[in-house]
Amino acid sequence: MSPSTVSSSCVLLQGKAPSKGSTPPYYGTITPDPNFSASRDAAALQRAIEAKGVDESAITEILARRTNAQRQQIKAAYENDTGKDLVKTLKSVLKSHYEDTVVALLMNPAQYDAYELRQAMKGLGTNEKVLNEILGTRSNHEIRLLKTAFKEAYGAELEHNIKGDTSGHYETALLALSKALYEAGEKKIGTVYSVFIDILTSRSEAQLCKIFKQYDKLGTQGFPKALEHEMKGDVEDCLMTLGKCLCCNSNMVLFECDALTLQGAWANCNTLTRILVSRSEVDLKKILQEYKRMYGKTLQEDINVETKGDYVKILLALCGDH
Repeated sequence: MSPSTVSSSCVLLQGKAPSKGSTPPYYGTITPDPNFSASRDAAALQRAIEAKGVDESAITEILARRTNAQRQQIKAAYENDTGKDLVKTLKSVLKSHYEDTVVALLMNPAQYDAYELRQAMKGLGTNEKVLNEILGTRSNHEIRLLKTAFKEAYGAELEHNIKGDTSGHYETALLALSKALYEAGEKKIGTVYSVFIDILTSRSEAQLCKIFKQYDKLGTQGFPKALEHEMKGDVEDCLMTLGKCLCCNSNMVLFECDALTLQGAWANCNTLTRILVSRSEVDLKKILQEYKRMYGKTLQEDINVETKGDYVKILLALCGDH
């Protein structure tokens, strides 16, 4: 569920409709380059690739300072001008976490989500936290796009992979999310698990906002706390992710801040890369602000301490001029 969609629903419930024609505030850290030229950037990348030892600083300055839409144009211009695939060319000269971040930036959002889901289910074991994060926080439209991207890239339906790597109530929850059926009118089913899964995956954003508010009136604890009491294990983590995202936009930001610390971001740089890349045009400014409020220091400070080399530079560039 996208933060902007949930936020709009909650605002309307409070009786405040956004004024017609008004532009919603932007909380991303990357904005379009006003003097953008795809051909010029493609030529600059080629020079950086051919430079002695590779000019990573030039690559960072271009890719981390352009929007995803602009990067897609750069990819097309590079292939048109050189006859080469930009991603494959960069992969041949870069390495480690810096390479991973550059490659992530050159995927469109749906392709990157599909890639991360595939990696989470690839090989022995499953990274449930990645599945929860992506399927529990993307909008219906985003899920439809990532499912298409998954099929195109890996020749299989996302649901098929989920069935092969998960089981029980957790599998049921993920499959429901992957179907992107946030519509009213689904049948109620019996157990506590199935009722929670049914409600969280089959109601519209506006309906869920109302349900959560009414739940708070009826019970002594909020909806997220109720989930903690009723659910256990992976299915709890999955539905907690969705519940936090739906309850309010600010909780989505809190979830991302938690992910940066509680998922072992410093031991697993994939988490850090994924959040900074995927949220850089969504709400990364809010995440940076909340991170500082929660931990008394900036995320950039932790990045400087815990990472090194060109990987540090590209992560800081994604954080913007803050």
